[in-house]
Amino acid sequence: MFDRGAAHYDLLVGLNPGYHAELRRAAVALAERTTSADGGPRVIDLACGSGASTRALLDALPGATVRGLDASAGMLAQARAKEWPDGVRFEEATAGDLDVDRLGRGRWDGVLTAYLYRNVAAADRARALAEVFALLAPGSWLVVQEYSVRGRREARWRWNAVCWLGIIPLGVLLDRNLGLYTYLWRSVLDFDSVQEFGDRLAAAGFVDIARHDADGWQRGILHTFVARKPGEGLVREDGRAARGGR
Repeated sequence: MFDRGAAHYDLLVGLNPGYHAELRRAAVALAERTTSADGGPRVIDLACGSGASTRALLDALPGATVRGLDASAGMLAQARAKEWPDGVRFEEATAGDLDVDRLGRGRWDGVLTAYLYRNVAAADRARALAEVFALLAPGSWLVVQEYSVRGRREARWRWNAVCWLGIIPLGVLLDRNLGLYTYLWRSVLDFDSVQEFGDRLAAAGFVDIARHDADGWQRGILHTFVARKPGEGLVREDGRAARGGR
């Protein structure tokens, strides 16, 4: 479904008020917490899709080395067709089945992932978070942006209305891909509550977990989590910690 929808994905998300602004907010949240002791930071854009989140990362972290990973070959083809600096690379990979040693265990200064974990089966989410924990250097941060409405009646009602009055009709009209957009609707209804997902982050070993909720129509629906892998991290030349619990 994602391969089939890739060609029109940028158009459709561009019609979503606040989509790119919230991606930028998530990227800035990671940038504010990410520093590298030698050269530019090395970050992973997990579930990079067609590259919108990658662009947000580069805007927030100029000069960063970015590895974009996604399970959809169609989405990756859209991402690769855009112009990128030399430090950006895209690879096909599936959360929950990452080759952590090949990617670089403990070598990454930050990970951003947007709209991923509700697409991972509930039984596999702990493993997918454990992979990210293993990839991060001590003291580094994970930033997760994701929809969640479980346990929030007003948010659930608004999500249903937006999907059936806007997202699904537009998806059918512009993309003729009913399956992808009805899947999007159901996947949000079925995903963890914000408390449950926060508990998953803690169970994976993350600390300093915090959450910011989006504004506008996405209030109570879209959430950005930040979480830190424990450890002192690197030390810069001025003797201050390069990463820590901001």
